[in-house]
Amino acid sequence: QVQLVESGGGLVQAGDSLRLSCAASGRTFSSSAMGWFRQTPRKEREFVAAISLFSGSTYYADSVKGRLTISRDNAKNTVYLQMNTLKPEDTAIYYCAARSGTPVTTNEYDYWGQGTQVTVSS
Repeated sequence: QVQLVESGGGLVQAGDSLRLSCAASGRTFSSSAMGWFRQTPRKEREFVAAISLFSGSTYYADSVKGRLTISRDNAKNTVYLQMNTLKPEDTAIYYCAARSGTPVTTNEYDYWGQGTQVTVSS
């Protein structure tokens, strides 16, 4: 089992920045890719970004390219999501996820965190 705990969410104004963190514990060696997803009450959970823990290759949804950056610190078993120039439409619960294999943009991840709320006011 892998446990994932997100942190760093909050209430910010449009144009501000936030950095989300996802700390992994447990059988972390079984995971080779991690991703960030987000969900609102009106939309299904959607892919935001993913990263290969081995190569560092990154993948992004078109809607966040150039504003959000995913990174990892393997020594700390932590993945980050740097969020810049935030917009009200970025408001959502952000979930961290982990899987074995290559990063994917679908929900096919083995482990999920509980989520952290990001609210962007206009």
